[in-house]
Amino acid sequence: MDRRLLRVRRLLQSGVAIGIVFVLAPCGFAGDDVPETIERVVNEAVDQANTRLQDGADVARRITMKTLGGRQFWGDVLFFHDWRIQENTFTGHYRLLDGADVRYAAGSLEKCKRTLGEIRKERKLEPMSGKAVILLHGIIRSSKSMAAMRKPFEEAGYRVFSFDYASTQTSILTAADHLHQVVASLEGVEEVNFVVHSMGGLVVRAMLAKHKDKRIKRLVMLGVPNNGAALADLLKKYRAYSLLFGPAGQELVSDPKGLIAQLPTPDFEFAVIAGGKGTLHGYNPLVPGDDDGTVGVASTRLPGAADFMLVHSIHSFLMYRAESVDAAVRFIKTGRLREEGEPRPILRKKTSEHVPSLPPA
Repeated sequence: MDRRLLRVRRLLQSGVAIGIVFVLAPCGFAGDDVPETIERVVNEAVDQANTRLQDGADVARRITMKTLGGRQFWGDVLFFHDWRIQENTFTGHYRLLDGADVRYAAGSLEKCKRTLGEIRKERKLEPMSGKAVILLHGIIRSSKSMAAMRKPFEEAGYRVFSFDYASTQTSILTAADHLHQVVASLEGVEEVNFVVHSMGGLVVRAMLAKHKDKRIKRLVMLGVPNNGAALADLLKKYRAYSLLFGPAGQELVSDPKGLIAQLPTPDFEFAVIAGGKGTLHGYNPLVPGDDDGTVGVASTRLPGAADFMLVHSIHSFLMYRAESVDAAVRFIKTGRLREEGEPRPILRKKTSEHVPSLPPA
């Protein structure tokens, strides 16, 4: 049995691991609704097994099948309008989904691209164009957690892509490679922006360490542990934490020699939105200083940011707050988080900067 699949099975059998989810859920560290998260992991394991069985033979006719959308075990690698191609983190095979998560092809990447090309001709789908916003979720979350951002950006004239990646099954560098493939797939799009929550911001920074794209214009970070997560420092030694949060969970620590410390600062405009109480002590006594229950405000502050804002919110709800949504849309459009007042940049330290060399994904 695949080691990662075995790890998921052990996780589901681990009362301790599920206990950690319930303990941390009120602080926002557990991600989506706990029962829904557990149910989704189980159901997608079944979906993944069924997909493998049906993909054993190469069928001549196109067979469609409703899926759960690949929220835990799949990573997006290509977008075309509402269509997307995903890679399975366990088997390495691919599938083509439409906007309703219906599968139209599975197997090799070439097969999925070929099927998408046929569908483009059959339905006379126009090439993409305009400005895009890519939404990135955090660890244990899915693209659904960024749903509140979609409509406001669409109403502002942006084409919105909700990027899913297997946050609990792969490393940050692997997720960054998938993100790079997605950005490269946006043919015809003239401008690319990012709005990210939590670990999603680290995925973008990891991508920037190896890949550049002149179309990238702005980035908004919400609750991103740019200097590491104190809770990860406390929990990394526990096996239940390792089972639940996977390899990326171990990379969230504030180790000066760890992955986060090696990530580059974006060389384009970006803003930081942090959650907290606005007091000396935040929602979680285990996190030093003000915090959102999971990430300390100090950890979110990345020197070089063009603007900074504090929103009174816990970690899991930060991207749902109207204040956060409005500020994100405003910054992507204008480069400012607030409608009135001056920007509050985070000044860079006066040291010589270099782009660090990261290990391969």
